[in-house]
Amino acid sequence: MSKSVDDLRIVSVTCPDEATALAIARLAVERRLAACANIVPGVRTVYRWMGEISEDSEVLLTLKTREDFVESLYTAIVATHPYQQPAIEVTALADAGRGVAAWIRAETGGEDSTALPKSFKPVE
Repeated sequence: MSKSVDDLRIVSVTCPDEATALAIARLAVERRLAACANIVPGVRTVYRWMGEISEDSEVLLTLKTREDFVESLYTAIVATHPYQQPAIEVTALADAGRGVAAWIRAETGGEDSTALPKSFKPVE
């Protein structure tokens, strides 16, 4: 059974390359704004920008965080991201496996990480 996830969020942003995604991911995790980041290369994006349809290869970055940190995470992404207007999407986490909700809270400063079992390692 999962723990309540009402305060947990997934923040997604597309990046022009893996180096950008990795820089943002490391910054977010080091500052404890996110518990972890997933970097997914090989995303193909088709979009309309300034009246024209464009198509680009991008990298998808997803970050697991708490609602309390979304604004700070947004600010960090915008300050680091090379796009004029990065596409940042915030989604409520619908469910989490056993221990994952506690782990996200612990790694973002919300709960004491010593409360987690020593052998706990989230499986993505």
